[in-house]
Parts: sequence; C-alpha cells; structure tokens
Amino acid sequence: MKSPAIRKLRQKLAADEPVYGLWVTLESASITEMGVALGLDWIVVDAEHGHLDWRDILEHIRATVRSDTVVLVRIAEVNVGLVKRVLDIGADGVVVPWMEEVEQLRDAVAFAHYPPDGLRGIGAERATCWGQCFVEHVEEADEHVLVVPIIESVKGGQNIARLLDVDGVEIFFFGPADYSSTAGYPGEWEGPGVAEMIAEAKDAIRAAGKNCGVVATSNENLDQRLEQGFRMLALGLDGGLLLRSLRGALEHVGRDRQISPSFSPQGVGQVSEAVSPIGSGNKTEIIPGLVFETPCRNPAQQLTTGFSTFAPGVQLPYHHHPYAESLTLLSGEAIVEVEGRMYALERYDNLSIPSGLAHAAFNSSVSQPAVFHAAIPTIDPSRTPVEQFFSRRRMSADAKGQEGAEHLTRHRGAARYESGSLTTCIDFFNGELVPSIEMSGGWALFASGGQQPAQAYDCDASIAIVEGAATCIVEGRHHALAERTTLLLPRGQVYSIRNETDEPMAAIWVCASPTPGRRIVTAS
Repeated sequence: MKSPAIRKLRQKLAADEPVYGLWVTLESASITEMGVALGLDWIVVDAEHGHLDWRDILEHIRATVRSDTVVLVRIAEVNVGLVKRVLDIGADGVVVPWMEEVEQLRDAVAFAHYPPDGLRGIGAERATCWGQCFVEHVEEADEHVLVVPIIESVKGGQNIARLLDVDGVEIFFFGPADYSSTAGYPGEWEGPGVAEMIAEAKDAIRAAGKNCGVVATSNENLDQRLEQGFRMLALGLDGGLLLRSLRGALEHVGRDRQISPSFSPQGVGQVSEAVSPIGSGNKTEIIPGLVFETPCRNPAQQLTTGFSTFAPGVQLPYHHHPYAESLTLLSGEAIVEVEGRMYALERYDNLSIPSGLAHAAFNSSVSQPAVFHAAIPTIDPSRTPVEQFFSRRRMSADAKGQEGAEHLTRHRGAARYESGSLTTCIDFFNGELVPSIEMSGGWALFASGGQQPAQAYDCDASIAIVEGAATCIVEGRHHALAERTTLLLPRGQVYSIRNETDEPMAAIWVCASPTPGRRIVTAS
C-alpha cells in the first residue's frame, strides 16, 4: 500500500481538485508504467470484465510501486476472498461493481478492513512485505485503504441517500452504460433521462461532502464532466484511448472506418466497394409507374443513390422527407414542383431540395419515360404524403431556385472548373450552395483520355456513370463501368477514374457530407 500516494489523492480531492486516471483492461503492464511515467493520479485495473488473470493484475500493481499513482482493482463482485486477495497483492483499494444495497456496501468495507472493525484476514504476501511488517502494515492499512463502489443501476441511484450513510466510503463511481441498460436503454452509453438521474445522485453525493468519478468518452466529455462536478476522472479506457488515437491517425490519411460489430468470418475476402449496373439492383415501385432502383449491396452508412424511372405521364404527388434530396434529370421530360414553384427540367439539370420541403414530380411526356438520378443522405428512405394545396406558378428558365429553400443548377449555363486531365466539373449542391443540405455532389465530364488523380474522401461516396463508359481503379482493383452503373465507395477508399474510350464520358458524384475532405494520393 502506497500511503503517501493515497494521502496526495485525498488532499487534491479535499481541495476540490480533479484527480485524473486510466481504466486498464489490457494485459500489458507497460500501459500502467506509461500512466505512472505521465504522472496519473490513479489507475484502475479492471478484473471484472475482460481477460486479465491474477498474474496480469499483479504486474499492473507492481508497475505502480514507489510512485505517486494510486492503484485500485475492480473486482467482479462483493466477495471476501476477492477483496482480500486484491489487497494482499498490493492494491491500494478496491472498486466494487453494481452497488445497490446498504448491506452490500457494508460488507465491501468490512472485507477491506482488519478486525475488530472488519473481516479482512492477514496474510504473508506483498502487502505485509511477505510477513516482515505485519504491525506497520495493519496500522496504516485500515486508515488508508480505498473502497470505491460503482453506482450503475437505477436502483443504486434511488438508494444513494442510504448508501451515503455507510462509513468508510469517500468516492462513488458511476457506470452510465449499465445504468442505461437498467433504465431500458441497453447498448446506449447514457440513454434518455439517464444523465439527469446520474446528475441527481451525483449532487446528493457532493452535498454529503464526498466525491464522484466517471469515465470520460472524449476530451470534450472530460471538460463537461469536470464542469458537472465529477472529480475522479478517467481519461478513458486503455483500449478506447488507443482506438481513438489510431482512428485519428487513420482519418488524417483518409483510411478511417467503423469496426465491424462481429468477429464472424462473414464478408471475409469481399472487397468493400460495390458496383451495380443498371437492371441489377433492388427495384422499389414507389407508386404505379415509378420505380426506384438502388444497388443490391450498399456499403455506405449514410447515403443512398439510384435511378428513378417515371413511365409516361406518371405523377408523384406532393410529399416530403426528413432529409434532403437531390434530383438530376438524365433523360426525358419532367417537371418538379416545390411548394407550388414549377421547374421544367432539361437533361443534367439538378434540383436539390432540403428536408421538410413539400415537393412533387411528374413526367410531362405521354410517350417517353423520364429518368432521374436521385441521392438521399440516409440508408433508410421514407416519404410522408402532403395534402396541403399550393398555388402553382411556373418558374422562369433562368430561375436558380428559392433562397433558403430549393437550389436549381441549370446545366447549360452552370459554372465549370477543371478537375484533373481533360476533365471539367459542375458543383450541384454542397454546404455552401445549400446550407441546410446533408451531402454534396456534382457532375463531371471526361473527354477521351480524361482522368482524375487517385484520391480518397473522408466520407462515403457514390459515382454514377450517366454517359459513356469509364474505368475505375479502387485500391488496385479495376472496374469497367458502363453507362448507368453505380460505384459505391466507403470512406477512405483510394480510387481513380478515367475515360479510356474515344467518346465523352459523364458521371455524377455524391458524397455523404456537405463539406467532404478530399485527399489526393501521389505515387511514391
């Protein structure tokens, strides 16, 4: 037991200063050594969850010897054998999970103290210098040992007033995730209403002159918890901090991605991008005569793109979405209405409609289908009919939409810019053009031999070939893309696209961010 370290921890808490620590779940004692070297006030070694065995726990405790870092061990349950063994091998205290009842807490305190006040048996182990300092150890142990219960259930929070009456406890920790589960929100870190329940219990603890602890989920959350009055603050779990650092570095180079929720071999060996030629996708009949085709496999997390085909004369009545929508006319004749404003579209004209705006569309031809490229920033499309009447007025050919509402890009006169060799682009929509939109996109024309350099986005992206044919290389994999073929790219995938034919090629790209980050990759 490191009595000087415990005294320093208590002095800081008594002065209302925060004490910062690390929650250790991985087996390497080097992690604890790093924390000690960086001057952490405390370490908790988690022996409730995970795979740490007694040798691992011992090595973590040894890594704090002769330091000012207090080391606590989180045991699996209130058990006299576990408490005794943890303290015997040198821990400065115990963290006790799932504390709900006064009797539980009294037992935990008793198990950590020697008779006559407690029930801890004495052993010739590390804590007593292998039996060479029984007297000195016993004199200090009862005074300095820390017993830290975790309040991680609704019942525990409701009983906080009674738990505060138990002597021998000066710090209470909170477990928001388990608390959320008992509140009916399993899998959520801090479900609806849970923050308020924890805050109420925390305030009661602070009012009793005791301190509260919690694990922060980010640097911003760390600041929030400090402001809320938590003083024993975990910077994070060792694995979580490592992942946060790794993902930050991967995001910097455009290679960040979500970890799969399963370790099953499903999907092993599959490439992450998806190629979907027209006719091979999922077809949904929105109304009779209107079919929306999307790729069969969509690796994107917040993006759906596809082709909407209106049979001659078909009209889609007024409706709205809880997300934005982009519509680009590829062929045929069509009129799109937004709250009564009627826009007659020509080939490659784009109309971007923010969320919540009522709109309708119809094919004004009685003999030819009308085909749109459609994009929405979700993988769960929904549509709500609108019964409201709108007074119609036909908008002029040079109208650019409505300020603060829909945005219209007329292909004929749109501003163009170069983007690669023999390649010109038009921006249809992004966070600057349509401030309330949740995605970005545009149109690109590749002359024969035209190409864009290898690049990667920090968000999911879609590329649809709408004229001619293209060659696309994704992470070294070659794809021949015919007209009306869609390529879906998860974020961070490095790709390049070029036109190897004698005819022009055109594409529509969409990114699942209004301000995507784009990285050009050069050969080394």
